[in-house]
Amino acid sequence: MNSPSSFPKFTALLIPFSFFVVSVIIAAPSGLTLLNSEAAATFKNIFNGIFLEAIPFVLAGALLSSTLHLFIPEQMISRWIPKNPLAAILLACSIGIVFPICECGMIPLVRRLIQKGMPVYMAMVFILAGPILNPIVFGSTYTAFRTHPEIAYARMGLALLVSISIGFILYLILKESPLKHSSSKKHNASSYQHQHEHEHEHDHRQQKNRLTAVLIHTADELFGMGKYLILGCLFTAGIQTFIAQESLTAIGGHPLGAYAFMMGFSFVLSLCSTSDAFVASTFVHAFSPGSLLAFLVLGPMLDFKNFMMLLSAFRVKFVLFLMFFIVSLVFVFSFLGDLIIQHLN
Repeated sequence: MNSPSSFPKFTALLIPFSFFVVSVIIAAPSGLTLLNSEAAATFKNIFNGIFLEAIPFVLAGALLSSTLHLFIPEQMISRWIPKNPLAAILLACSIGIVFPICECGMIPLVRRLIQKGMPVYMAMVFILAGPILNPIVFGSTYTAFRTHPEIAYARMGLALLVSISIGFILYLILKESPLKHSSSKKHNASSYQHQHEHEHEHDHRQQKNRLTAVLIHTADELFGMGKYLILGCLFTAGIQTFIAQESLTAIGGHPLGAYAFMMGFSFVLSLCSTSDAFVASTFVHAFSPGSLLAFLVLGPMLDFKNFMMLLSAFRVKFVLFLMFFIVSLVFVFSFLGDLIIQHLN
């Protein structure tokens, strides 16, 4: 019998899969296209291309995240918190460069750091910037957009601007902790977070070999991120194979349509920040650089799985408030970034 905590995880998998199925049905209402051998070969080639390019970066990110998770105590990070808000925000933005922690472990870690005294505005900047502003993500983005390297640099700059802006907004207006208070009544509401923490934490007191512990944790991380990567590759390959290029060009040719599609796409797919660039790169000829940037920045900051975890750790009002500012700032800054890129080109 499935536990109640498995329901959010099931939902997180069901929604992207349903989105994929509906898209295929719309694109091929007769269903005959799916049986076409040429279409099947195209689908397989696109899927393999995206997956095989992305998986080394996912593995590298999982290995680094696991090593840091096991060997770097949280207390060491909390001692480095500066008193000046600007310094704290800049430090939170730069932590990801030194400690490229995976998105899945970010929220449980930050929740503990807030309880130990980290300011909420700094913790939120860490959540937003950490999954993007690190060398693994930059390397994967640069590789995916090797013919458009400006996208990789713009992604880093946009993530930095959005994170700093939200950090200052929260510093100015947030007056109390948005954390949910733990109690027996709220145990079931927090079960998803506890389940996710359980997936990322092991009883290391029983681990005699640290290398074994790192490998076990890396395998858990890789499995957790890999299922979202596979779903994203399937969905993207389906779009590229079964939806006519003219249809994608029509969506990408409309400014609001392109941004709405790519931002919604990033939220639903819940891809890892080390692999989403390979998905975005397949749309480079149909969508503007700004809409691709919106996809690359919004996804790691706010996707479906992160949204569920935020709700399990923070109050609903705060999560919705944060969501509004993330979406708004990503749209504005990515639109401005698009104008700059087009001007430079």
